[in-house]
Amino acid sequence: MDFLLLGFFTGLSLILAIGAQNIFVIEQGLKKQHIFLVCLICSLSDLILIFVGIFLFHYFVQYFNSTIELIFNILLIGFLIHFIYSKIKIFNTNVSLQNNQSKISKYDIFLKTLGFTYLNPHVYSDTVFILGNFSKNFLLNEKIIFGIGASIASFLFFFLLGYLSKLLSKYAESKIIWNIINIFIIIFMSFLIFLVFLEIIN
Repeated sequence: MDFLLLGFFTGLSLILAIGAQNIFVIEQGLKKQHIFLVCLICSLSDLILIFVGIFLFHYFVQYFNSTIELIFNILLIGFLIHFIYSKIKIFNTNVSLQNNQSKISKYDIFLKTLGFTYLNPHVYSDTVFILGNFSKNFLLNEKIIFGIGASIASFLFFFLLGYLSKLLSKYAESKIIWNIINIFIIIFMSFLIFLVFLEIIN
């Protein structure tokens, strides 16, 4: 139980930081767009990466170098720029959250969620490297329990984030409120691009 709680609170402390993936989950909750699918993909991805880090940490340390990190950072910047452009393009248009669900397919949501998950180098740093490094001296059964605890934290966080946003969606039916949300998203994504760019040049 100690390692389960340790994994839970360690994973929760890492995932609570607001990032591009969390913003995307919140947005889909507000729009009521395939929330379960989005939350499930994010949660399962965390589970997979957590156990990859736990069992293959030393392997990843040996082969994960600055060149691979640079590639991930460039891909993330490109993905975020495209996302910001899509927000600017629809800015100040009338929003009908009740009808948005039929306008985007599960396949599109699936690909977009994968993009926000696997093109984000911070997902790897939190799950693979930090949690993997933290548990490297545990016994095998302790590692498994630790990973389960961290995975539970991810499932709980993403589903709460998505469905609490859905409950608040009734307050986001006006164009003005949605414009404010989009402005925040554009500013925050731009800030993320700036941070990633700083990582590249440092």
